[in-house]
Amino acid sequence: MLRLARLSIESWEALALDIFRYQAAHNTVYARFLQLLGCQVARVSAPEDIPFLPIGLFRRYLLKSGHWRPQDVFISSGTTGQQPSRHAVRDRSFYLENARRGFAQHYGDPSQWCLLALLPSYLERKGSSLVAMAEYFSRLSPYSESGFFLRNDEALAHTLQRCQQQQIPVLLLGVSFALLDFAERHPMPLSGVVVMETGGMKGRREEMTREALHEVLCRAFQLSGVHSEYGMTELFSQAYSQPRPGRTARFSPAITLRAAATEVYDPLSRAEPGRVGVLCFMDLANIDTCSFIATEDVGRVYADGTFEVLGRLDAAEWRGCNLLVE
Repeated sequence: MLRLARLSIESWEALALDIFRYQAAHNTVYARFLQLLGCQVARVSAPEDIPFLPIGLFRRYLLKSGHWRPQDVFISSGTTGQQPSRHAVRDRSFYLENARRGFAQHYGDPSQWCLLALLPSYLERKGSSLVAMAEYFSRLSPYSESGFFLRNDEALAHTLQRCQQQQIPVLLLGVSFALLDFAERHPMPLSGVVVMETGGMKGRREEMTREALHEVLCRAFQLSGVHSEYGMTELFSQAYSQPRPGRTARFSPAITLRAAATEVYDPLSRAEPGRVGVLCFMDLANIDTCSFIATEDVGRVYADGTFEVLGRLDAAEWRGCNLLVE
């Protein structure tokens, strides 16, 4: 864990390989997966050669590297009829501090912000890693206005106005459908406020592209751009996208996180930079579970390490990845 705190671009690859070898030896599910692939661990000499575990296995197993008792378990929201993902947490404070460092890379320390969290679908269930992160950031804030707003739109609107009048730096963090609901009921100028969406309609509204979502929010709040957070139950690290007027949102990952893409119909082949593929991540903060994950998102990864999220795989496209573990 100390190596993660001191992580640099120069030390990243060596640590990734060390974690891969550790997890290949001490994570029974990942070890079996590598065995089925015919992967010879000793011959893997670069992060680019590390196989990615299909993310669906977080729905079937409580993955752990080594023997330890979870302090907590993060649980995904999932979709109707689908088994949620579970991510064992060895040390909750480690997750929170890693999230803090990742946020600070892009926005400064969370203690500098007043965080107003609009996360109703997450607050209504237990085990949300996003709620844990937002709650921690709120505790770090010196502003009494920081906190969660479940169904009280009026209180949120008044708080936003008061913070603007007092020139308090505000981060409004919200799940997409809740931000849209709030924008419809309380359109107002939010100059100086960082509005950040976390994606997902969670079955509450019709799905829409990120560009269309941002256009609606910008119009309602008279903003030039909207920020985005990319995270998931299976990752301990996050990525953030800052506005690029007229251009598709690109996410910049925390230093502990690297994105890659594999070919949609050949999950063992890496996609070239800028080519559409299945998004995969190496999250070194997942040292106690599994750091090498193939998601069910489609996107592009660029040579500079940034990435775009374009959508989700459908069942036919994902079948090629599932065959690896059937």
